[in-house]
Amino acid sequence: MKPFIYTITLLVFSTPLLQAQTRKFSYSEMKMGSAFNLIIVSADSNKANHLARKSYELVDSLNHIFSNYDSSSELSKINASAGLLPYKMSSAMLDLVQKSQYAYIQSKGAYDISIGPLSSLWRNARKAKLFPEASTVLATKKLVGLNQVKINKRLGTIFLPNANMQLDFGGIAKGYIAQWVINFLKANGIQQALVDAGGDIVMSGAPLNQQGWLIGVNLPETTDDLLNKKLQLSNCSVATSGDVFQFIEYKGVKYSHIINPLTGYGVTNLRNVTIVAKTGATADWLATACSILPIKEAKQLAISHQAALLITTLKNGKLVFEATPNFKNYWQTTNIIQGKK
Repeated sequence: MKPFIYTITLLVFSTPLLQAQTRKFSYSEMKMGSAFNLIIVSADSNKANHLARKSYELVDSLNHIFSNYDSSSELSKINASAGLLPYKMSSAMLDLVQKSQYAYIQSKGAYDISIGPLSSLWRNARKAKLFPEASTVLATKKLVGLNQVKINKRLGTIFLPNANMQLDFGGIAKGYIAQWVINFLKANGIQQALVDAGGDIVMSGAPLNQQGWLIGVNLPETTDDLLNKKLQLSNCSVATSGDVFQFIEYKGVKYSHIINPLTGYGVTNLRNVTIVAKTGATADWLATACSILPIKEAKQLAISHQAALLITTLKNGKLVFEATPNFKNYWQTTNIIQGKK
C-alpha cells in the first residue's frame, strides 16, 4: 500500500505575487520518509514561521502514532500485541482505524490496512531482488483481511487475532496527516495553504488572487514528465499512485509495490491513478483502491464518494486516458504560470 513513497510526484506551480502585503512562505522538511512541503499564505512572516514550526511538530506527533518504522509508535505496539490481547487505542488511532475500516468496506477489500504481512514480504523481495514462491504468497495472504480484526468502537480497542498479523497505514496516513495540518492552519487563521506530504497534497483556499493552486501530474513510468495540462484546485485534496518508484520485475512483468490484498501480488498494470477528493485520507485510500480495481469499478467507487478520477495507462507505448465525467472540472482554466516550485 504505501509504506514508502507510492504516490507519483505532484508538482506545485507558483504564480507571481499579486498582493504587496501578502506573500507565500514555503517550508520543507523530511518527514515520513519523504519531503513534507508546506506553503502558507500570510502577511505576517512571524506568524507563518511559528505555524510552520507547530505544523511540523504536529506531523511528528501523528507519525509517532501511525508509523510502522518507529518501534515505539502506537501502531508498532498494536502489531506487537497481535495474538495476545486487545489494545486500547488513542482517539487519533481510533479515528483512522474507523476511516480505514470504512475504506475496506467501500472498496470491497481492495484497500486493507491489514496488508502488513504482504507489505513486509514484498518489501524484502524487492530488497533481495528475489521473487517469492507462490506458496509463500498464499500463506502470507491468509494473514490479511480486516474482517478478521476485532474492532470495538465503544471500548476503543483493537485486536489482531493472529500473532503474525500486522497493520500498515500506507495509502491513508500521509493524506490523513496532511489534512490535520490544513485543519490546524485554518483553526489558526490561515485560509490559504498547501501541504504536500510526499505527493499526497491537501490545500485550502486559492493563493492570493489566483483561481486555484496549479498542480502538475506525472506521466506513467516517469518521474519528471508531466501531462501537458495542469490541475487548478482549492479546498480539496489530490493524490496520484503509480509504480515508478517501487516495483519488482519477474519474467518480464513489473509487479508494483501497490499490492492487491485479494491476490497477494502487486498490480501489473502500467497505470497512474489521480484522485481529487474532499479530504486527504479519502484521496489517499481511493488512489490505492482505484489502482487495484477494474477501471469500471474504480470509476463507480470514485463517483460514489464525490471524487474525481483520472486513469492514465501506457499501452504499447501510447497513453490511454480514462476519467470520471467530473474530472474535467479541475483542469486549469487560466494561463498564469511562472515555473514550478
